[in-house]
Amino acid sequence: QVQLVESGGGLVQAGGSLRLSCAASGRALSSYVMGWFRQAPGKEREFVSAISRSGGSTYYADSVKGRFTVSRDNAKNTVYLQMNSLNPEDTAVYYCAADRTVAFSDHAASSEWVYDYWGQGTQVTVSS
Repeated sequence: QVQLVESGGGLVQAGGSLRLSCAASGRALSSYVMGWFRQAPGKEREFVSAISRSGGSTYYADSVKGRFTVSRDNAKNTVYLQMNSLNPEDTAVYYCAADRTVAFSDHAASSEWVYDYWGQGTQVTVSS
């Protein structure tokens, strides 16, 4: 079993940047497809980004494509989400998630039901 802890959230003004980290323990992260999700006030949890086990493939929601970049450093057991050009609509609690069994694909990795392990979330607030 893997444990996930997100960090790096905070308050930033519109147009600014933040880098979120998801640190894993208990298992080698290289075995897991990793996803980022977020939940804004009054909204359903939504997919943000996903990355394959080796980091060779990535996938982004249309709402963040071109602004966010997901990456991973398996040697550090850490996944990152670089968020640029933030706007107030990005305000949400951001969660990382891991799955060991799924074969990476855009459709599979974007489904929250695929993921077995979740972090506690980190708050991102973007002010205008």
